[in-house]
Amino acid sequence: MQLIPRHDPHLAVRSAGGVTVAALRGELDLVLVRHLRPELDALVRESGALTVDIRRLTFCDATGLGLLAHCAVRTRQRGSCWRLVCDQPWILRLIRLTELDDVLSPEEAAPGEPVDGWPGEFPEGWDPGPSAGLPDLVAPHWDAADPLLSGPGGARPFL
Repeated sequence: MQLIPRHDPHLAVRSAGGVTVAALRGELDLVLVRHLRPELDALVRESGALTVDIRRLTFCDATGLGLLAHCAVRTRQRGSCWRLVCDQPWILRLIRLTELDDVLSPEEAAPGEPVDGWPGEFPEGWDPGPSAGLPDLVAPHWDAADPLLSGPGGARPFL
């Protein structure tokens, strides 16, 4: 299996014989989804069979599940094979609670267990660090004295 250089600390991709394995790591939230969606869309278009390994995710919210569901549906619409590999009970529970079992069809795999011949390891030296090159976002906060949502750029109307 060969590594496809993508220069992304949150996505490592290997491909061999029409099977592509995309391993994700980090926090799959709104910021990372916006960053990874074009890459994953390209993999969906290019792959005869796509396996997404999410064993190294440390967080996944609704936007992350939405991206995974989007990829699963698009992959199957193309007539390609879809696999989602996960070993984290909290993500599997989240998939069950959102009733995405049938769409995502998660497969449980032990940490370090090879997936399609690849253990999902990121190349040596790929350490995303705390910010991983993505912009730091400061969450807005509610100020009881001011009925507007305040954030780093000043007060903004809450929409």
